[in-house]
Amino acid sequence: MKVYGITGGTGSGKSLAAARLADHGFPTIDADRLGHGLIEPGGAAETTVREHFGEHIITDGKIDRKKLGALVFADPDALRRLNGLMWPALYEAIRDQCACLERNGFRAAIVDAAILGEEGTLPPWVDDVILVTARDEVRAHRLVTSRKLTPGEARARITAQRPPERKRPLARWCIENNGDKASFLKQVDAIAEAIRAETG
Repeated sequence: MKVYGITGGTGSGKSLAAARLADHGFPTIDADRLGHGLIEPGGAAETTVREHFGEHIITDGKIDRKKLGALVFADPDALRRLNGLMWPALYEAIRDQCACLERNGFRAAIVDAAILGEEGTLPPWVDDVILVTARDEVRAHRLVTSRKLTPGEARARITAQRPPERKRPLARWCIENNGDKASFLKQVDAIAEAIRAETG
């Protein structure tokens, strides 16, 4: 089975692209959703993250993702520490899901993960990468309107991530999403056809 990673900065539209690929019949693994589960009570990373960042990220006895996000996106060092705690467990969970899909006969899978390429390299289980880009001002507007972040919070999240342009050398495909949704989805459809052609 071939694994295609799809990545891009927050607000770029990578999840829209992943959803479109799912519409084409490709199983899609949402790394954000897996990551959320890892810090839920009993999750593989809950105890480590809780011990490292302290009780001020706890609400009603569980890790408050909004508090944790506000902390790490305002502090690049804190974000790096969180990634170091989360990535091993997250990558293991993704590999487990990919193995399950392969056992069930799938020839291709999509992994929707902003973290891919953040350190300038890719994990060995990723065969090819789709990079979704958009201008920073477009991304910020989406974060404010769709995720209800303040303009300052949106800028902090964009700044905290590796600039998408620096991920281009890792990507087989790069598609832009600056507002023309129909054109963007047409580009995604073309990639879906390419994946189908090479994986059967």
